[in-house]
Amino acid sequence: MKKWLIPVIILAVIAIGLYSWGKGFNNTAVELKESATKEWGNVESSYQRRNDLIGNLVKTVQGAADFERTTLREVIEARAKATSTNIDASNLTEENMAQFQAAQTGLTGALNKLLVSVERYPDIKANQNFLELQSQLEGTENRINVARDRFNEKVEPYNKHIKTFPNTLLAGLFNFDPMSYYKADPGSENAPDVDFEFK
Repeated sequence: MKKWLIPVIILAVIAIGLYSWGKGFNNTAVELKESATKEWGNVESSYQRRNDLIGNLVKTVQGAADFERTTLREVIEARAKATSTNIDASNLTEENMAQFQAAQTGLTGALNKLLVSVERYPDIKANQNFLELQSQLEGTENRINVARDRFNEKVEPYNKHIKTFPNTLLAGLFNFDPMSYYKADPGSENAPDVDFEFK
């Protein structure tokens, strides 16, 4: 065997090894990112369902002539803001996630205020449409929570894959950035004050 052939064979083996490593890294990263992106779509779908239900809920409550208009206006405005805040699934940055979450948190707060206000209106509480919508909203809130948990479960293996060495070397080369997790609403770590003094 000629001496010059040995280095060529070694270089060919190294090149094939690097190609296999790069291909394996890229394909796995693409599959993991697609799984997480799909789960993000499920999160958005669950929030869309809630927004649709809220529209019907507002129409049902608007039928009560003496219902608090300010509360309804807050829900309508919060819903409009939440539906206008969209994120490109391929760009799930910390800032984009925070903006999306802030809009959804605002809507949750306005909706909770609406549901508490309804307690003072027996006609609305007895309305079958309202009761059904309220039940569907509760189920949707559970779906949202499950969808967010599943999204985070899909983000974890992707982030681990691109952050571990030596994969981190290729992640930058192939433009695979870490994805942000869906986090708890700011302040949710604090226990709410509960007042048991009934008057």
